[in-house]
Amino acid sequence: MKMEPGMSDESLDRQLREAVPYIEDDGFTARVLQQLPTLRPRHQFLRTFILVAASSLASAIAYVVSDGGRFVVVEIFKLTTIPTMWVMAFALATGLLVMAGGILAATSRTIQVQS
Repeated sequence: MKMEPGMSDESLDRQLREAVPYIEDDGFTARVLQQLPTLRPRHQFLRTFILVAASSLASAIAYVVSDGGRFVVVEIFKLTTIPTMWVMAFALATGLLVMAGGILAATSRTIQVQS
């Protein structure tokens, strides 16, 4: 592909679309990549340890404050008294919501791929 003075945008756009996936750059890309700083390894273990420890501590505090998890038993008992039609309506609404989210994600991905 040659860049000529006075070349129109349409012509350049057509040439770029028809060109091979790699445009020869006389080693420019390789030189730039060699000059980039190397990535230093992060201390992921420390971050993971802190997150697990904080989550465990928060869970333990919530358990103690909630009277030993008694609220879970109470809420499960309340769930057993819900009418069956409400459960079915909730399941249908949840299914429709998940399906709509999937359709939106698929269409947005298709639009991104096409552009």
